[in-house]
Amino acid sequence: MMNLEVKIHGNTYPVVIEKKKNKNTYIRVNQDFEIYVTTSYFATGKAIIKLIKENENEIYKMIEKRRKEQDREKKFYYLGQEYEIYIMPTNHDVEIYDHTMIVPSEKKLQTFLKKEMKELFTARYDYWYQQFDEPIHKPKLKFRKMKTRWGVCNRRDHSITLNTKLLEYDTKYLDYVIIHELSHLVHFDHSKEFWQVVHKYCPDYRVLRKEMRD
Repeated sequence: MMNLEVKIHGNTYPVVIEKKKNKNTYIRVNQDFEIYVTTSYFATGKAIIKLIKENENEIYKMIEKRRKEQDREKKFYYLGQEYEIYIMPTNHDVEIYDHTMIVPSEKKLQTFLKKEMKELFTARYDYWYQQFDEPIHKPKLKFRKMKTRWGVCNRRDHSITLNTKLLEYDTKYLDYVIIHELSHLVHFDHSKEFWQVVHKYCPDYRVLRKEMRD
């Protein structure tokens, strides 16, 4: 591994270089705002820095996206709205007032969120399955926290898995992900035909998709 530094938009960031039997060079930004470069054994440090500077704007977007993710993780969101959490042990249940949640304990809050997630996700999943005109068999519904994907359609065990983090966002994003995964039962790819099915049930999918990426 090689370690360098590079200045992007006025700030200095560490560059970590890992050399492998790669033909191409891949650049990503990790949680510590390190610019992580995977490249071939023949790439020089000078060439890598030049490549980074040539892609400075794109890398800056990666850095800003990572920063937004970290800022969001410091806050609490439920169905697209930010809430202040107050723990009051004298309360028996979770109570919601405007932008405030009063909870008996952190454990009770997590139990509440898990129950709400299961009920909401199942209801929206059942609703959208019923809307599909195409002859598809209903897969099992699973829930899991995932780092890189909002949903997964698995043909081997005939299941659809939804990212539990969707509970933090407006339900329109949950609906889009469900429609996306159900559409894979019609076309198990990302072909033009697949996106036509998605568009049929979610006409503004392009906007939602972009917002979820940003």
